[in-house]
Amino acid sequence: MSMGMKILNIVAYPFIAFIVGMLYMGIARNIIGRIHRRWGPPVFQNLIDVFKLYRKREAGSHGVMFHLGPIIMVTGIVSCLYFVPLLNNGVWLKGFSFEGDLILVTYLMVLGSLGMALGVGQGGVPFGVMGVTRGLTRLIGLEIPYFIAIIVLMAHYNTASINKIMELQAGGITHWGMFKLPLAFIASLFSFWGMMGASPFDIPGAPQEVASGPATEFGGKYLALMMTSRGIFGFLKLTLWVDLFMGGAATILILIGKTFLLFLTVLFVSAVYSRFKVEQAVDFMWRYPTLIGLIALVIEMVR
Repeated sequence: MSMGMKILNIVAYPFIAFIVGMLYMGIARNIIGRIHRRWGPPVFQNLIDVFKLYRKREAGSHGVMFHLGPIIMVTGIVSCLYFVPLLNNGVWLKGFSFEGDLILVTYLMVLGSLGMALGVGQGGVPFGVMGVTRGLTRLIGLEIPYFIAIIVLMAHYNTASINKIMELQAGGITHWGMFKLPLAFIASLFSFWGMMGASPFDIPGAPQEVASGPATEFGGKYLALMMTSRGIFGFLKLTLWVDLFMGGAATILILIGKTFLLFLTVLFVSAVYSRFKVEQAVDFMWRYPTLIGLIALVIEMVR
């Protein structure tokens, strides 16, 4: 790959993830609004809000880490994004893939929550800390079935490379991980709903209870960074699941189609289910998805 192609890939990665992720968030607000029999805002409203917030100044300050937290969050998410291939065709948008990148991606996905926790920890009101505490507790629950699912995936394909996993699923829809390893996919799907922050797992930022949770005291550029991180991270997670369980995508249009279908499943579940309590969310994750994942692991071990 030429130096110009590498630079273009580096620039295109976060740009595509940001635009598509923010549009998905706008579409979600409209669809949920219609389900609840009301009109949602324009699809582009999130993009307008982010650009407007980047022009504003942050009035509050609670220490150095209050400023560094959002920066650490968006840096960790963008770094993780570069190791998740967007396409499986040629060298365009394949990321910085190497043997074992799935393990690295799993590790880097936690940096967003860590950056938010560090920034919110120096805030001046308890609502942010309450939101972070809820989020980290939820993370303990949803990571276990996800870890089990990717262990099953790596054992089945005998690799920890996301690109190689996609290549081994290239034979058609019957070769996709969701059909070859249905139990592992189901277990990971529950974790995916939690990672997307969708109801019934949206406990960290429950507006009726903790006043928007972690983002309570952030405004201006810092709130814009958080919204940017949320859009990029949402698209990153959708793409990762498409790569691991749906055979990846050869073109941007196919990628958008697959990620949007996956996004709709999260959206419709979120629209009709009420929010879990913290202990209910963890208890649910440790019972049903974890049990399904363990059954998938046992089946894979005895093959």
